[in-house]
Amino acid sequence: MTGCPTDTASAASPETVHESEQSRDSALIFRAPRHADVHAIHHLVSECPPLDLNSLYAYLLLAEHFSSTCVLALTNGNPQGFVSAYLPPGRSDVLFVWQVAVHHSARGRRLARLMLQELLARPNLEGIRYIETTVSPGNRASRKMFEGLAAALHTSLHETSLFGRHLFGGQAHDEEPLLRIGPFHRASPLVGNVSMV
Repeated sequence: MTGCPTDTASAASPETVHESEQSRDSALIFRAPRHADVHAIHHLVSECPPLDLNSLYAYLLLAEHFSSTCVLALTNGNPQGFVSAYLPPGRSDVLFVWQVAVHHSARGRRLARLMLQELLARPNLEGIRYIETTVSPGNRASRKMFEGLAAALHTSLHETSLFGRHLFGGQAHDEEPLLRIGPFHRASPLVGNVSMV
């Protein structure tokens, strides 16, 4: 499930640090997650309903195996946002966005879009032509953010059924339809606008 409520206004290694040109004044730093970040990431997600809170182990695996497709946003060392994503097996042109978490103090700054922009600018993701994610029908803030991202990438967003409510068993969980953005190209104005620190 994607989406903490957001106010819609060569391979990267875990040691790579990026800084958005739009956010230098606020010292907002983007980088891949590390093992030492996992407790803070877990806490951040816990403060972002309706996101599903995964185990610490799951976030350790993300930091260990998928750091090049995840991004952590920090201000003065404090996590402000986190995106977990991965390349589905056999689909190297698709970035599947699993979770987008933005701390309540960082909302209204388009942080979710900036984190996704940072991911798309990474050299190891230059072949990405589609973004996929699941967003429950009631999560209007996340839906609006992805609609805005599709518009900024000058491409379309298509919605199809994926995980019906019945698949979650007895849990009170909404359905999770698939949102697919694309195709787009790195020449898009949104992509490649992040500079190395």
